[in-house]
Amino acid sequence: MQVFKCKEPDCQKCGFSDEDFDFIISELRSGRLVVYPTDTLYGLGADPFDEMAVKRVFIAKKRPFDMPLTIAVSNVRMMAEIANLDDRARKLAEAFLPGPLTLLLHKKSIIPDIVTSSSSEVGIRIPDHPIALRIIEEFGPIIATSANLHSHPNPYDAQIALRDLGDSVSAYIDCGPTKYGKPSTIVQLMDGEVEVIRPGAIPIEKIEAVLHG
Repeated sequence: MQVFKCKEPDCQKCGFSDEDFDFIISELRSGRLVVYPTDTLYGLGADPFDEMAVKRVFIAKKRPFDMPLTIAVSNVRMMAEIANLDDRARKLAEAFLPGPLTLLLHKKSIIPDIVTSSSSEVGIRIPDHPIALRIIEEFGPIIATSANLHSHPNPYDAQIALRDLGDSVSAYIDCGPTKYGKPSTIVQLMDGEVEVIRPGAIPIEKIEAVLHG
């Protein structure tokens, strides 16, 4: 297990070398788990296309396998490669992403069923954090579930994740407390209906204003 501590207040590169990023990407490609910062909470990252890696996420968190996982991407193009986006989804993405919004969309067949607990939907977000975005740009889509044990307090700080997950994670990236300190808002866009599945950092009023304004 390695801990990478940010050395810059703006977290643009955190003083990490290219070799540090290469190590993190290599761990993900090897099916291992990485804790990384986002704007909302710390994420527990893994390769969503590697079913054994995804299984390790559930086991590390002690999370029931019937509870789907979220995926983080770095841009709308990458989002469209793994899910179907309608005009409403694109409108919300343009207004709020990168940011604390997760869109629940029809997944494409490329996403293994273990990620979504066999649901036809997948939650996708674009985190507003330079370290997370760099990792995703280099690696590709990544699992974005919270980096804590199931039902434990939200990991708004890397030390919470470290205490909960310990050696089950290969690398921790510690950039201090997150911007929002709370989860993303999850919005379901299915069959013409819009529903907030989980309240979070973006109020529903702002979402409705974008969709109906």
